Amino acid sequence: MGKNYVDIENDQGATLRYRKHANGRGLVAHGAKVHPKAHIEAGAYIEPGARVGAGATIARGAWIDEDAVVGEGAFVDAHAHIGQGAAIGDHAYVGVRTDVGAGARIIRGARIGDDETVAAGLTIATDHKGLWLAA
Repeated sequence: MGKNYVDIENDQGATLRYRKHANGRGLVAHGAKVHPKAHIEAGAYIEPGARVGAGATIARGAWIDEDAVVGEGAFVDAHAHIGQGAAIGDHAYVGVRTDVGAGARIIRGARIGDDETVAAGLTIATDHKGLWLAA
């Protein structure tokens, strides 16, 4: 079974090569590391240098930016954006249309709701209901 590659031009005019992930239909850029047991849904993009752990789900339309890390069992919901160099901990949840800024950290098991914005560089921990805790 051969790989299906798609070349897409970015905002700076450079062409990036993407392939469909083996366990889903999302596109993974050359240089990204996605575990074979992760699930990348259709319309999701994983940029170069990003890493996605085993059992993680990247929902439709989500965008994982360069050098971002998504931990094992984490769930990034539809149309969410994980900024450059951000880290989503193991078994964390990021809601629909949520924007996690560059370099932000979402602690293991945290729950970030729908339509929220996590500022660049911020570290977030939540209780089991998703209420943000003071650091």
